[in-house]
Parts: sequence; C-alpha cells; structure tokens
Amino acid sequence: MSMNNNEDSDGPIIASKSPTVLDLKAGEYWWCSCGKSSKQPFCDGSHQGTSFLPQKIEIKEDSKVALCNCKHSQIGAFCDGTHAGL
Repeated sequence: MSMNNNEDSDGPIIASKSPTVLDLKAGEYWWCSCGKSSKQPFCDGSHQGTSFLPQKIEIKEDSKVALCNCKHSQIGAFCDGTHAGL
C-alpha cells in the first residue's frame, strides 16, 4: 500500500477488519491511509503530524466499490481481502 515514503514504524491503525462497500458517484475522494479518521473510510485530517497521507481515488463513473478499512491492502484504497489474515 502506498502511504508515504516513510511509513510510521507502528503502521496504520486497523479501523475495521471488513471493507466499506459504497455506491459512489463519479468524482474524486480522499481515502484515509492512517486509520485514525472518524469519517472512515475517508480522510478527516487526523493524519496530521504523522508520515501518513490520504490517497486520492478517482471514480470515473458511478459504481459500487469496496474500500479498505484495515489499511493493509496491497492495492491501496480498494479492498483486496488482506483483512481476512489480520
């Protein structure tokens, strides 16, 4: 997962061990990579003071997506099932 060049040594906080499945409209969204946001799976600025940065995701057309909440997905903001092994 791409967060920043220097990850926090403790890694991200696991916000949940299941994805958030949403019907999103086409547009840009900012996914929380640190796990601290109170607006999961989206960024609320709680990463301030850490090495984590939110990840911009662009939805080209209205679609259903599964966004990662464990913050360990190998494909960034999108769930790849990694939570099952945590």
